[in-house]
Amino acid sequence: MPIKTAAIVGAGVAGLSAALALARHGIESDIIEQAAQLSEVGAGLQISPNASRILDALGVLDTLKDKWNEPDWLNLMDGRRLKPLTALPAGQFAQRRWGAPYGVLHRATLQQALLQAVIDNPLCRLHLDARLLSPDRASVEALTGRAAAMTIGADGVWSVMRAAIANSPKVDFSGNIAWRFTVPRKDAPDFLRAENLMAFLGPDSHLVSYPLRETDAVNVVAITAGATTGETWASKGSDAERAMLVRRFARWHPAVRQFLAGAPDPSFWPLYQAGDGRWHNDRDTVLIGDAAHAMMPFAAQGAGMAIEDAFALASAVATRPLGEALLQFEQMRKPRIAKVRRRADLNRFAYHARGPFRLGRDMVFSLRPPERLAADLDWLYGYRCGL
Repeated sequence: MPIKTAAIVGAGVAGLSAALALARHGIESDIIEQAAQLSEVGAGLQISPNASRILDALGVLDTLKDKWNEPDWLNLMDGRRLKPLTALPAGQFAQRRWGAPYGVLHRATLQQALLQAVIDNPLCRLHLDARLLSPDRASVEALTGRAAAMTIGADGVWSVMRAAIANSPKVDFSGNIAWRFTVPRKDAPDFLRAENLMAFLGPDSHLVSYPLRETDAVNVVAITAGATTGETWASKGSDAERAMLVRRFARWHPAVRQFLAGAPDPSFWPLYQAGDGRWHNDRDTVLIGDAAHAMMPFAAQGAGMAIEDAFALASAVATRPLGEALLQFEQMRKPRIAKVRRRADLNRFAYHARGPFRLGRDMVFSLRPPERLAADLDWLYGYRCGL
């Protein structure tokens, strides 16, 4: 028999999306969040059509479209020469080909849109400043004030709920660091002032930028190999860490090196990833988003996969007995996640290529028209998740 209630641990993109997706099926939820108020860390976010069509179904896309940018092109550039390599069409092309928009926005904009929709929905109850110390049912019920048929662990890469599931995924450091920051549009160097998304590729590193309409700023993410300072989401980079960043881009164009050396208040994000493992306990507890499958950002699908998870899980538990639904959810989502990981691995190889591999990459880019590059992503951006 389908469930009527759920408890959700974590009020990030995964948890809030899950609450709204469950509410579409008449399922009540309590969302537990340890923060006293929701303030999304980080900077920019890419929402591709596979995720934006779900946000439309959840009733938040119109709010986002009033605030985000829809770039006409996703440009790949040579980071050493600042010259174009190729480009993927987006904008109206994305709407026509994949039936949903491709948008870029601040993370806080997405979280606030989801949060407001949750607050406005009578089937959703949000519990802030509610820190879960143990993943057992009694601890969850003590924070929500009522029993729930299912508990969803949407509490990110350092998930507490993961401990409730035997043989759940283990998390390890990927060997990569992300530097995230924004710069006012008026202060951005010429090579970052484009209206479109720009991905600059170079040896062992890459840099992505795009304009943020909400703040009249440019979002910048620089990803390179590096060391971690421990289990943390983000920290302010020390002088030594900033020097390491500049060294990693030593073979890049001087304008890029100069810009990174003076980057305003960058955040230092060690990138962790989850290995294979079980996402549910066969009975009443399940993981979604980064708690289940934290992955590298080389396909820009972290938020997208969390949103897909939330929607797919809600559809499963609304139509099947819970144990059967959790099994079906995992069996359906794992192949999808694995394919996205493979694409991210391919992008990482291509973006960070050096020597003969870089020359081969550039030749492939020069021979493939933009429409062909887009067709290669039909399986990703055209995914409908039951819609």
